[in-house]
Amino acid sequence: MPSESQIPIASQGASKRFAARLALFYGATFGTMGTHLPFFTLWLKSVGIDASWIGIISAVPAVTRFTVLPFVTGAAGRRYSLRAVLIVTATATALGFAVIGTQYLPLAVLLAYAVTCCLWTPMVPLTDAYALGGVARYGLNYGPLRLWGSAAFVVGALICGLLVDFIAASQLIWVIAAVAALGAVASLGLQPLDRPKPPATAVLGASALLRDPGFLAIIVAAALIQGSHAAYYAFASITWQASGLDGLTIAGLWVLGVLAEIVVFALSPRFTLAPALLVVIGALSAVARWLITAQEPSVVVLSLVQLAHGLTYGLTQVGVMGLLVRHVPGHVMARGQGYLAACGGIVSGTASVVSGLVYAGHGQRVYYVMAAMALLAAIVMWLARHRLTAFSSEVGTGSR
Repeated sequence: MPSESQIPIASQGASKRFAARLALFYGATFGTMGTHLPFFTLWLKSVGIDASWIGIISAVPAVTRFTVLPFVTGAAGRRYSLRAVLIVTATATALGFAVIGTQYLPLAVLLAYAVTCCLWTPMVPLTDAYALGGVARYGLNYGPLRLWGSAAFVVGALICGLLVDFIAASQLIWVIAAVAALGAVASLGLQPLDRPKPPATAVLGASALLRDPGFLAIIVAAALIQGSHAAYYAFASITWQASGLDGLTIAGLWVLGVLAEIVVFALSPRFTLAPALLVVIGALSAVARWLITAQEPSVVVLSLVQLAHGLTYGLTQVGVMGLLVRHVPGHVMARGQGYLAACGGIVSGTASVVSGLVYAGHGQRVYYVMAAMALLAAIVMWLARHRLTAFSSEVGTGSR
């Protein structure tokens, strides 16, 4: 990857514009998640939806990742229309959350949320594919680009955390919809990217990725680690609120985790370990995190545990993106991201439904299931680490 000093001055200007506009869009996209992940379940509870339904509704984004999402990313990849598709999906997401806010019956919320998620969930893999295109085109680093999304997640969570003590929980959906609208506006500023030319030695068919054990190991390990966050995403805020924590404290706990994630993304250009080892570290960190969380720790201990999110999510993300940018040709990157998201959707969707059932009967013990998922991911990636090196040379993208 060329350094900034090796890029022509004109290209440096284009690089900075690309990075700035992408950072703004990452910010708006993850700002929506910052309001959604910690507080959407509180809104669901406030309108009278019980834990079993919350578990089912929380599984919807994951389900759309392995049903609708691959078709969206596949179509975007074939036409190489990432920017246009991001504009459409961002606009549809904002409108969708506005519609959800008018629904209160569990089935109606489920249906409206499902339609919204069909276009919302492809945004992250498409944005990552767009970002990795810029990484290859301008010699940028993924981590410093992605950290702006995490920073915006913090801002979104803090804003919602402050508001939850001053407005009814039933109004939180409108905060989510408003931030999503900012994402729709920010999408209009994204720059078009040139269509990548397939390397002569590259795998020409996107389906060939699914026949390679190394690529399958990447997406399965990533899905298991990120899927192990299912119980945390669905029930952490509910548990903390039930234990007497106020909205700002709840937001603060979420923010601690994301701040650690930001630090990991910022420092990622200095990491020297192989991406596969980064993923293994992220998985083992998740095992420890969920085992401690299952013990119902005090706020002080929980605050320290939340810092592990920088490893369980951030380090895993850096490792997985590092593997993909080395092993997946640019002309099928959107499809590769789609496969990654689809596999993650299957695992996360299942984990969300199971989490709802286990949490309803056993509470915090649900985190033992999450720890087992993360341990399996560590084993998968450790066993596949040598095969990944061979895969890199086969697709001919290791020098990108």
